Amino acid sequence: MADVKKRRVIIDTDCGSDDAMAIAMALNDEECEILMFSIVSGNVRSRQAAYNLLTVLKKCDRYYPPVYLGCDDMLKRDFVGAEDTHGKDGMGDLDLVDYSREPDAGDGVDMILKTLTENEDHSIELITLGPLTNIAMAIRKDAETMRRVKSVTAMAVTDAAGGNVTDYAEFNIWADAEAFKEVIDFGFEDITFVAWDASLGDAVLREADIEEIRGLSDLGKFCMDINVTLMGLNRARFHEDILDMADPAAMFAALHPEYMEECEEYHLDVDLTEGERYGYVFIDHEHKMKDGPKAKICTKLNVDAYKRYIHEHLKDRS
Repeated sequence: MADVKKRRVIIDTDCGSDDAMAIAMALNDEECEILMFSIVSGNVRSRQAAYNLLTVLKKCDRYYPPVYLGCDDMLKRDFVGAEDTHGKDGMGDLDLVDYSREPDAGDGVDMILKTLTENEDHSIELITLGPLTNIAMAIRKDAETMRRVKSVTAMAVTDAAGGNVTDYAEFNIWADAEAFKEVIDFGFEDITFVAWDASLGDAVLREADIEEIRGLSDLGKFCMDINVTLMGLNRARFHEDILDMADPAAMFAALHPEYMEECEEYHLDVDLTEGERYGYVFIDHEHKMKDGPKAKICTKLNVDAYKRYIHEHLKDRS
């Protein structure tokens, strides 16, 4: 069998409990090579997110891409965080985070640019799981180098599902909508936003799914355990013990785009007005806008393939 050419990626993350599961799956994906991680504040402050990610690397014990701290503050807004969704430590407050190892020396934004510069043009894909602060800062620092990115796939926006942090906004946008605006205005040649919608409906993990994943391996149990805070939130929000795994859905879509069932390019814009509509992303479904930013929006995955992927990449590999 011919060797599969690996997808070479940079992952930018605010590593909370669903990021952790997404990253664990990617580390176990033989078709993916993670070159580095850049850390951004979002679910938790950047240093906590780095410790969370280092914990995942140790738990997986596959290989150890460098982990660089990026932006600790948002472009303009104060940091808020997502304790209600992921816990104070971002990992369910179960005392599972390993603080014994520090992030690598180097600034996350600078290291994104350095990695792009040192590799062939359009050979590296960028996957983002948190607010887009680091990416906006990289564009500000060196727009020409950021043109070297092959593609961007981001967990961001909401469509028909409505907001998950306010009535209008998805968390990664709401946390730093100014950064989102700078990224879409930049005009990456190939950019896809995997909406929160893609993790809902049949894609949610229900009790049977959760117990099956928990029984796959110690890693599977870990990934379900750390999402205990999200489980409690969803019990109040949806009246069921379910997990809507936005970052794992985005990671799956990024690494296996052939399984995106609903993905179309639209013009879009974001509301930066302070108030209840801050972070609302207008998606031009009727294609009335003639100019302005455009991006592909994925709202639905092949659910059978997505859940098979979770099982395959969280199972016991001993």
